[in-house]
Amino acid sequence: MRKHIKNNVSWVGFIDWELEKFHGDDYSTMNGSSQNAYLIEEEKTVLIDTVWTPHRSDFVENLESEIDLNRIDYIIVNHGECDHSGSLASLMKRIPHTPIYCTAAAVKSLEGQYGKSGWNFNIVKTGDELDIGNGKKLRFIEMKMLHWPDSMAVYMTGDNILFSNDAFGQHYAVEELFDDLADSAVLDGEALKYYANIIAPYANVLRKKLDELKKMQLDIDIIAPSHGAVWRQNPMRIIEKYEQWANDYKENQIVVAYDTMYEGTAKIARKIVEEINEQSPETVVKLYNISKSDKNDVMTEVFKSKSLIVGSPTISNSIISGVAGWLEYLKQLKLKNKRGAAFGSYGWSGESVNIIQDKLREAGFDVIDENVKSLWNPTDEDFNQAKVLVSSILA
Repeated sequence: MRKHIKNNVSWVGFIDWELEKFHGDDYSTMNGSSQNAYLIEEEKTVLIDTVWTPHRSDFVENLESEIDLNRIDYIIVNHGECDHSGSLASLMKRIPHTPIYCTAAAVKSLEGQYGKSGWNFNIVKTGDELDIGNGKKLRFIEMKMLHWPDSMAVYMTGDNILFSNDAFGQHYAVEELFDDLADSAVLDGEALKYYANIIAPYANVLRKKLDELKKMQLDIDIIAPSHGAVWRQNPMRIIEKYEQWANDYKENQIVVAYDTMYEGTAKIARKIVEEINEQSPETVVKLYNISKSDKNDVMTEVFKSKSLIVGSPTISNSIISGVAGWLEYLKQLKLKNKRGAAFGSYGWSGESVNIIQDKLREAGFDVIDENVKSLWNPTDEDFNQAKVLVSSILA
């Protein structure tokens, strides 16, 4: 079923209420998601993106119930990832000669995933335009590495709609479609989670692209991303948020994240939390057991924080596997301008603290020397050292 966006523009995507994981099992979607595709019916009829492969039959059938497929003059592929292009092969079997407009990198990703089928590719770059009639044009804007090399956005003149693909999106199932009709708390939380876990590694690229968009002086009335709610109430609000987030964002917050075997490391973690609250009551502190918490939600809080304190017991001359994998994921996010510290307990060798410090440095954190390294169970001396660690991380 189509949903009206503005004038002759409709949403023709798929709302996935039951989706719980994305990017394999790497990203949690606690509030579902949507794959947003759009249909423009001016003098020319244009389809912008499709939906994920598991929903390809529903997509093609629903689209055909709304429009004669042979009326589609152009297909725009903003990004070749299969959650956007997964129905393209099924659609092209029905209308094989329809021109496809995309970046050169998208041709490679599409043919790599679906094979070389002789599709009618038309390669575009920033500034190229496609006349769709009634005085309206589609203007192409390359969005390389936001978040794939093939990504682009499309701006529709006249209606002033920016089809932004993965930028400015959220994994959020919104039947009502628009931001002003969605639960604002959930919407804002999912937008931040999406940025922190998917877009944040490309902050340097994003800053340049946001500057480029400003120089284009586009009149934007609606931002229509490829996941989640469409921004129509105040579309510039999400762009302003991205500008904040892309500039080494941090709040007065500290995350303490750990895993434990026999509660020694957990006791240190709780003491550190108490000390932060005692020494700086205005600082928000959040405690997570990594093995029991959703890693994407924790990383969203790390993204918001000014400091991260990580703990692990020593096991096999190293750190516990849950912390090891979590720290590797942290490194991928390339967070900047944050401080780090380490703590842990051990029985006989005690390497965990040094390993965590090294991993935090590799992830781009400014790591303090002060730490807590407890033999067996923490003592008053260890708890005193926790006070010193907190004092240093707050300085």
